[in-house]
Amino acid sequence: MSQFRVLVGVLRGGRAGRSQLQRGCGGALARLRVDPSRSCSSRTEPLLPAVVSSSNYVEEMYFAWLEDHKNVHESWDGFFRNIQASSPSGEADETPPSALLQGRVLSHSPDLAQKVVEDHLAVHSLIRAYQIRGHHVAQLDPLGILDADLDSFVPSDLITTIDKLGFYGLDESDLDRSFQLPPTSFIGGQHTTLPLKEIIRRLETSYCGHIGVEFMFINNVDQCQWIRQRFETPGIMQFTNAEKRTLLARLIRSTRFEDFLARKWSSEKRFGLEGCEVLIPALKTIIDTSSAAGIDSVIMGMPHRGRLNVLANVIRKDLDQIFCQFDPKLEAADEGSGDVKYHLGMCHERINRGTDKSITLSLMANPSHLEAVDPVVQGKTKAEQFYRGDTQGKKVMSILMHGDAAFAGQGIVYETFHLSELPSYTTYGTIHVVVNNQIGFTTDPRVARSSPYPTDVARVVNAPIFHANADDPEAVMYVCRVAAEWRTTFNKDVVIDLVCYRRFGHNEMDEPMFTQPLMYKQIRRQEHVLKKYSDKLIADGVVTLQEFEEEVAKYDKICEEAYTSSKDEKIMHIRHWLDSPWPDFFTADGEPKSMSSPPTGLEEEVLQHIGQTASSVPLEDFKIHPGVSRILRGRADLVKNRLMDWALGEYMAFGSLLKEGIHVRLSGQDVERGTFSHRHHILHDQEVDKRTCVPMNHLWANQAPYTVCNSSLSEYGVLGFELGFAMANPNALILWEAQFGDFHNTAQCIIDQFISSGQAKWVRNNGIVLLLPHGMEGMGPEHSSARPERFLQMSKDDPDHFPELSGDFEVKQLHDCNWIVVNCSTPANFCHVLRRQILLPFRKPLIIFTPKSLLRHPDARSSFDDLAEGTRFKRLIPDNGPASQSPGHVKRVIFCTGKVFYELVKERKQQGLERNVAIVRLEQISPFPFDLVKEEVEKYTDAELVWCQEEHKNMGYYDYVRPRFLTVVANRRPIWYVGRDPAAAPATGNKSTHFTELKRFMDAAFNLNNFQNKNI
Repeated sequence: MSQFRVLVGVLRGGRAGRSQLQRGCGGALARLRVDPSRSCSSRTEPLLPAVVSSSNYVEEMYFAWLEDHKNVHESWDGFFRNIQASSPSGEADETPPSALLQGRVLSHSPDLAQKVVEDHLAVHSLIRAYQIRGHHVAQLDPLGILDADLDSFVPSDLITTIDKLGFYGLDESDLDRSFQLPPTSFIGGQHTTLPLKEIIRRLETSYCGHIGVEFMFINNVDQCQWIRQRFETPGIMQFTNAEKRTLLARLIRSTRFEDFLARKWSSEKRFGLEGCEVLIPALKTIIDTSSAAGIDSVIMGMPHRGRLNVLANVIRKDLDQIFCQFDPKLEAADEGSGDVKYHLGMCHERINRGTDKSITLSLMANPSHLEAVDPVVQGKTKAEQFYRGDTQGKKVMSILMHGDAAFAGQGIVYETFHLSELPSYTTYGTIHVVVNNQIGFTTDPRVARSSPYPTDVARVVNAPIFHANADDPEAVMYVCRVAAEWRTTFNKDVVIDLVCYRRFGHNEMDEPMFTQPLMYKQIRRQEHVLKKYSDKLIADGVVTLQEFEEEVAKYDKICEEAYTSSKDEKIMHIRHWLDSPWPDFFTADGEPKSMSSPPTGLEEEVLQHIGQTASSVPLEDFKIHPGVSRILRGRADLVKNRLMDWALGEYMAFGSLLKEGIHVRLSGQDVERGTFSHRHHILHDQEVDKRTCVPMNHLWANQAPYTVCNSSLSEYGVLGFELGFAMANPNALILWEAQFGDFHNTAQCIIDQFISSGQAKWVRNNGIVLLLPHGMEGMGPEHSSARPERFLQMSKDDPDHFPELSGDFEVKQLHDCNWIVVNCSTPANFCHVLRRQILLPFRKPLIIFTPKSLLRHPDARSSFDDLAEGTRFKRLIPDNGPASQSPGHVKRVIFCTGKVFYELVKERKQQGLERNVAIVRLEQISPFPFDLVKEEVEKYTDAELVWCQEEHKNMGYYDYVRPRFLTVVANRRPIWYVGRDPAAAPATGNKSTHFTELKRFMDAAFNLNNFQNKNI
């Protein structure tokens, strides 16, 4: 307990005061042989005046102090010094010692004691004010024209001028008085008291220089103390000459790299780092410090500004491979669209020269959607930690770089922060580095954000925020070192805000003077940070001018040699830019090791074993809910009859893959139970809190782990996270399930920028699976459609070209597509397609429109025979009734997909048209099964061809399938549409209207005369 709090406790009196007095003054009492009980008082009024007036105890303490200040505790030493200092001039020497506490002076002692205490408390408040608000007056803007917190107001409780002392009831005469320092401050070093003017000086040094620290909102005393110690301890911010020379060398590389690009490609956009060259040594300091703590893999994400420099000088990508990207005459050696050079990523293992340890650095490819990469990086980091058994993040970590406008403005930043401490999503601390340009593209921050700083969003997870003036390299290096140590110590997020500027505007072709004339007049006068820092080191004798110039010339030579070799066309290979290579999965050329897909069926005993586990509770004395008991009994009955519903089909897929050593991870909102209460993959004990059971993890002795985790209420962040997780390992089935299929629209950026086009842009294979509940059930426009038209529109197969049906057409078609879109109508086919996802020799994203009502539909069940050995996924399920046996009698073939099949079958039976109407299901919609559709069309040569869907005509599948059907029939037969009319909303919210629409298009589907003599 602080010595000053001892004194305050005494003044408060009562039992607490007595105990504090005894603890605080125990040494003095023992020395003076004073009975401790003499210091006690049963009264509750302030104790010290009473003691002074009615007891000799304080006087005895005072006499002992006069004899030797060391005779009393240091808290009393300070107290008596202040009393003596407050006495009129000469009185302390002329008056007998006892008179200082008795007589005329004694009559003033209560007020005097109160003043002493108030002054000490005021100084403590002053110290706390600097700790809380000192960053508001820190010198953060290298340009000196803008306050980093967008406010020039100086908090009234910070002592920036002498007259401000009055806020605390102090004045200029108090500046030389010594005050007891609280234990929540380290500014004293080895001293427990300091003069007020020295206290203020040290606080300004710690909190108001080129570093601003935000941390007092953290609700953990130990963490706050840890930060105080690293910024308040006198002289702690020191660098050796060797460290300064290393910093200078890194700053040279960062600066000269940008200068080289500007000289060679003056008319090219490169989104250079000018104005924040310190980012390169900052990142290398973080990596050095983390490597020394045991980290050997760092996954990074960043926007385009400075990416080429990071690739060159942090990841250490070969410079010739970077430079060749500027040559417009060279073409990529791989198929695919590719991407602009400042979007590409890289993975590289090298020796960290600061620690002589091997480290793998991965920079993830990222589109212009700046912060979209944030959750992707977190997901990949989590995956690497998971597969390496790194349960505390001691080996693998992530670094995220941001722009100030995007960090404040894009909601995905907030979503990603909220994953940071969730058990199934934490990466045990991310270091965020904000390149604070103090401007957006052309938008002033004062109209771009409502928060004082762009980094304020990080406060929601109690992440400390270190602001630093980017023109002070040593200040930046220090906060980077502290940030890395924080992450190592506490496994929590931390933010570094590099307050800088853009020397050339948004990009090198931009004219910033249009909208920021004053800022850019100052920037043109601004001396480069390399010049300022090199001059400082030369003046200090750390390096000589010759050594500096030699280091510059050395790096310039490296760039020139790389430029010469960059003209070799052989190096222009997009596979050099892989950020997530799978060397054991592909051949050396990056191609699949085979082009075949084995059957996906299972042995009977495997099906039985999985079914029995799925319908039981593996743990003893585990009390489950009666409703869950009924579900498990229902499963047991199905297994006994060799049948499976949708939940069992999923169980069969997951369980069999676990047996084969394939990790399965299912994530999303409420996936543990399932939105529709059908899954129950985690059972909860009804009598013991937090006791759970995952039956899937009790299937086999040496199985792979099954991870099923409810996510935060986020689609954008969580889907990005699972996408990143799927990048780490091809031998894992990673699934994300939307609560309802249409909720994927808030994750559309991840789907559009990463999943649909990731392989084309970045040669990035990914096997992520999206489960999207879909179906018109009369539940309204927001709980009906997973928007299949959007996925199909982005499928790249050519609607007007009938492919060559040679070899293993199915596998080749899958290999050439950008993703797979299916709508399974049976549990067995659902199981097959999930197993096929892993058994394919390559990885493609899989989009599955999953059912709602079919989860419990009595007809939507499969026999174990449908999953028997040798069976496989059916891309198309033909009619297997009377119509298929007599194709010559068939007048109409209805092609459909998904749930509407069961409604069509029911209507056909009611109208007695089993022999006249064939119903064919497309289970795989994209890539389109041209070969199987052709077989069905040729089988029913005299029948009308109809596409039936429950979605509106301008939605669903029709616009995708129609041109492909016409290609199959060579435009010689029409394909008619049956379904709902075009609409703006995907579904009606009126139940009656829903059934009216359903009846209308069912009638149209089976009216065999309604299409005759009509053109489509």
